[in-house]
Amino acid sequence: MKRIFALAVLLPCMAQASPSVFVVNSNDADISVIDLANHQVINTIPLLREPHHLVPSPDHRSLVVGDTRGNALFFLDPHTGALQRRVSVSDPYQLQYSPNGKLLTTAGLARNQVDIYDATTLALLHRVPARNMPSHIAYSPDSAVVFVSLQGTDRLIAIRTVDGAVQWNARVCSTPAGVFWLNGRVLVGCMGEAHIAVVDPSSGRVARTIPTGRGAHTMFLSPDKRLLYATNRVDGTISILDAATLAVKRTLAVPGGPDDLDFAPDGHIWAALRFAQSVAVIDPQSGAIERITVGRSPHGIWINHEP
Repeated sequence: MKRIFALAVLLPCMAQASPSVFVVNSNDADISVIDLANHQVINTIPLLREPHHLVPSPDHRSLVVGDTRGNALFFLDPHTGALQRRVSVSDPYQLQYSPNGKLLTTAGLARNQVDIYDATTLALLHRVPARNMPSHIAYSPDSAVVFVSLQGTDRLIAIRTVDGAVQWNARVCSTPAGVFWLNGRVLVGCMGEAHIAVVDPSSGRVARTIPTGRGAHTMFLSPDKRLLYATNRVDGTISILDAATLAVKRTLAVPGGPDDLDFAPDGHIWAALRFAQSVAVIDPQSGAIERITVGRSPHGIWINHEP
């Protein structure tokens, strides 16, 4: 009852919001809010049962958090963390808006389904059976196709967003996780192996693999679009790749299971450490790391550095 009450009164958040970092703690069912300037946890936002990922809305007026076992989306003020609204949806483990801002796709990892919603009304447009364990999501730049990894069957599927039809369903690697569109190819982090698979988006054929590290998980493009950062959870490393050639330039040691990450304006990288109940603030030049304690199993992370 205590958590339900907390949701009802959520929260008297910071009156003067400062640039901040939002970290989703999956096993504590809450969000740690960290002041970007002084690296102190300044707020904790309770959710329901098991949140994992978060994404800003296309108009940047909301920060949207998926609570998978709570079967809900939470819309938060991206500056203060105050609750704007809560919407019931089915198993939103992962969520992504389309590049054109018209669609919201969620991957239901526990229910073996991919749901495509109207981004404005949240009306369900298509429900696509996806066996099994649909995990991560990426769109084609024209928003016409959404790609989803299926961890339980080692496959990647391509779904037409106009009608929900599956274009292809192809095996790509063992336990595929992160999916990322880059330069006309789909990149897949192979969590059960130690590489990134480079996939032809028209057929699902693996064109080549890029060795990174054990537990290769997911990928993030640097703000200047020159570098690709790939997290390797089992090895506890982050690989830095040339975004044009995909050659690995450096590897940073980041023990604790680095997962999602984001980029601060000062050049530091903030990474959620799934196995260490903390966030790593990394200087990519020196490799120096500062750790900030958060909740259990931190997963999604997002930095709001707007004034």
